[in-house]
Amino acid sequence: MRIGFLSLPVPGHLYPMASLARKFQSRGHDVVFISLVDTAPFAEAAGLPFVPCSETIYPAGSIDQFVRRLSQLSGEDALRFTVNTMMKGYTASLFKSLPDTLSKARVDGIVLDQYQPYVELIPMHLRMPFVHVSNALHVDYTGRTPICFMNWQNETGVDAIARNIERVRRSRKLLEPCTAIAQSYASEVGLSVDWNNPHSTLSPLAWITQCPREFDFGHAPDFPQFHYAGPFHDGNGRMDFDFPWQQLTGEPIVYASMGTLQNGLADIFRSITQAAIGLKKLQFVLAVGGQLDPKQLGAVPANVVVVSHAPQIEILRRSSLCITHAGLNTVLESLSSGVPMVALPITNDQPGVAARIANKKVGVVISPEHASPGNFAAAFDRVLGDSTFLANVQRVQESMRRTDGLSVAAGILERAFDLEKSTQGAA
Repeated sequence: MRIGFLSLPVPGHLYPMASLARKFQSRGHDVVFISLVDTAPFAEAAGLPFVPCSETIYPAGSIDQFVRRLSQLSGEDALRFTVNTMMKGYTASLFKSLPDTLSKARVDGIVLDQYQPYVELIPMHLRMPFVHVSNALHVDYTGRTPICFMNWQNETGVDAIARNIERVRRSRKLLEPCTAIAQSYASEVGLSVDWNNPHSTLSPLAWITQCPREFDFGHAPDFPQFHYAGPFHDGNGRMDFDFPWQQLTGEPIVYASMGTLQNGLADIFRSITQAAIGLKKLQFVLAVGGQLDPKQLGAVPANVVVVSHAPQIEILRRSSLCITHAGLNTVLESLSSGVPMVALPITNDQPGVAARIANKKVGVVISPEHASPGNFAAAFDRVLGDSTFLANVQRVQESMRRTDGLSVAAGILERAFDLEKSTQGAA
């Protein structure tokens, strides 16, 4: 049985999905990684067979245009742009091209990202088994907890549940462009769908989140096929980036990254460099991404190293603090490395991730609008000066280490697809 792994074509989803596919492959299973042609280097770095999809609509270079625009947006503007430009267009292209791609790749079952709305209609039509994974924070439309696009803390009162449900309604309205495309496809292929139930097309076999149970609010989505796993990363299978290791001085490192999509906000990085001026006993490493030229930050103090990209896991293992946009991958990598955080959620699921950082007291949260040098300095002092944050991080770190999220997820996939773990090449 050959299992396809279909990924959204952005690093925050490619890295965890490729790690999961590689883990599944290492257990003796036949896999193929599917995404846009621009993502081939990710599959190559992970050592995975790769098949491109939607090549006519998204030729080489298409993703750069999307990322360039998104890197300059925040809040609901960024969320709406993501839905209308990426989710809507990519989903429409998959309805047209994916069935043929799956046939040519000889795929028998498929693993889908929950953030690709309604793509599951394709395997439903083909009568192909499918599993959902949440590479970003799982989206729960039931209202049991605040939907992940909000920074609300979890409350259980009647008013709080009503507020949660109202935000679910607004979020579903935001997805209407995707829903309309899905309704057209379902009608075309003769699928009957309850469009009033946002979970009606959820995989009946399994829904796996890489969010650890210990990091969540404590009220899982109320579905029997929902499973917590843990981080989908093992430090391997990443693209190589040059890094000036010789510039590290041995002082405690503060690592800053705003991810791969929201890294065009130069003012935030400038505020960090200004805060660093008065913090000579710390060394700052800023990974500003591909949308900013490091020169745009101007002159930086001697205790600041600025690069476009960094080997993130290796740097985090040497760090004392991480400044993050609260993307789930960076947050889980920080927790896995035992590093507390200062989080500045920008958009998408990041507010929900930041709410969990605050709830578990593994870091502090700053609104991007309040990202001044003074507020940064105060946040650094608070996190580094209070051992409670580090102790809480280490508690989550140890729990994740014991759980081994990749192995848990791979085992769930084996049971979902009714596959036994191969004795050859198993890891």
